[in-house]
Amino acid sequence: MTIDTSSEAETTSLGRRLGALCVPGTLIALEGDRGAGKTRFAKGLAAGLGVTDEVTSPTFVLMNVYEGRIRLAHLDLYRLESPDLPSLGFFDVLPDSVTVVEWAEKAGSGLPADRLTISFQVTGEDSRRLMFQAGGPRSGSLLNALNLSP
Repeated sequence: MTIDTSSEAETTSLGRRLGALCVPGTLIALEGDRGAGKTRFAKGLAAGLGVTDEVTSPTFVLMNVYEGRIRLAHLDLYRLESPDLPSLGFFDVLPDSVTVVEWAEKAGSGLPADRLTISFQVTGEDSRRLMFQAGGPRSGSLLNALNLSP
């Protein structure tokens, strides 16, 4: 499924809609170039989860955890060549959190298959194309609930 956004506010709003639908154990993998909107989307996701803290990309600390209606674990793999997910605490936070991974493509096959992968493409100064792909039943149900169909 593909959706185009025409502003940062639309990208944030789409993230907020998805966050409102998430349950513990949800895994969202974000892929795309720098500046494509991954962190903007993650901020919206956090808002949908009821996170009130300022959400920033954990590029240097690798993972930030935020409390909300459901805990959000926000990972950024940008600086890692071949991330060791167990040593990052990924599998410790996964069952009880909504886990969002920026630069998820760097994890290769290390991420669980049942994840919602969102690929970001820059289409203009403020516009983005987001391509959603569900990898299993949990992520498929989430994508259906998001109801992106025209």
